[in-house]
Amino acid sequence: MTPHPHRFSVAHRQRVAVLGATGSIGGNTLDVVARHPDRFEVVALSAERQVEALLALCERFRPRWAVIGAAHLDALAVGLRERGLATEPLAGPQALAEIAAHPAVDTVMAAIVGAAGLAPCLAAARAGKRLLLANKEALVVGAELFVDAVRSGGAHVLPIDSEHSAIFQALPEDPQTWPQRVDKIVLTASGGPFRQRDPATLAAVTPEEACAHPNWVMGRKISVDSATMMNKALEVIEARYLFGFAPEQIDVVIHPQSVVHSMVQYRDRSIVAQLGTPDMRVPIAYGLSWPERIVSGAEALDFATLGALTFEAPDRRRFPGLFLAWEALCAPAGTTAVLNAANEVAVQAFLDGRLRFDRIHAVNEGTLASFAPSKPQSLDDLLALDREARVHAEQRVRAYAGA
Repeated sequence: MTPHPHRFSVAHRQRVAVLGATGSIGGNTLDVVARHPDRFEVVALSAERQVEALLALCERFRPRWAVIGAAHLDALAVGLRERGLATEPLAGPQALAEIAAHPAVDTVMAAIVGAAGLAPCLAAARAGKRLLLANKEALVVGAELFVDAVRSGGAHVLPIDSEHSAIFQALPEDPQTWPQRVDKIVLTASGGPFRQRDPATLAAVTPEEACAHPNWVMGRKISVDSATMMNKALEVIEARYLFGFAPEQIDVVIHPQSVVHSMVQYRDRSIVAQLGTPDMRVPIAYGLSWPERIVSGAEALDFATLGALTFEAPDRRRFPGLFLAWEALCAPAGTTAVLNAANEVAVQAFLDGRLRFDRIHAVNEGTLASFAPSKPQSLDDLLALDREARVHAEQRVRAYAGA
């Protein structure tokens, strides 16, 4: 599914829509874009509820459109008028999908967290956009449906997760040669804040502890996913559909320093790795400029002061959620969507103080076991499956709350 470098050329400034502009990925994207005003033009920005933050970005980048959650449309419209901005205010999922597919948009940064980002990703794929994929759910939930949309629309999908960007950079240029040349891919994981914590103490983990990532500055949901290593489970699933390798060709290794972002092992047992400072502007800049490279704003890696690089196998007792990835990939179509929905419900319940940290995995595992999904044939099927899985997961959360 990964694009071929000769299929894309820059004839004008790339017109960029940043969906999820007020999050960490969105902010880093806009930082890179602002460094290259001759190459990029921001034409659309979106946020779910942060009206003031979105207005500030509109003042700075003067986009054609700004999209907000429906409940905040009036506040956004008033704010734009008060600032004398010509930006058109829009609201809701349909507006996001329309922007993602609009002829005036060349590049879509898909940085909306969760299943809410699926519809605009599918719209951008079908419209043949350059799609910078920071939304795991497009592949975890969309799976074959998303892959089919990319193929039929001729979209250029560039992975933005640091691990998948690293794999993309380390693979041979021609995807047709991968089956003959590549043995496996290896995703690295930092291990999060609890890599060395006694599993018996995880029941007492607080949201503040879970969100304190040692290497990366991220949103609360993805920070919790990193602490459980469910983020790596989702990345395994994403890699399966992004690169087309079989589940048994995808490995995970813990690398606490987050310098080696991921690796490709070739048939001759040589390994090609991508290294860099833990700064999301690096994969973002690569996605924006590929097949070229531009200044990202990240610090250079200093090998003289780097110190040791260490690696270790994931501990199943501490990170049981990671291993659900391979189970879900070997289960009926739609199972990965169920896993994603259950995890979103469980993580939110933990952040809300309704579920213990160590029971996030139990909710996910129990939801997977509670029903067998039918193969989704459309976006409506996927959304219905997502809703059903959330009901099952919420029932399990409530059962634990009453225990």
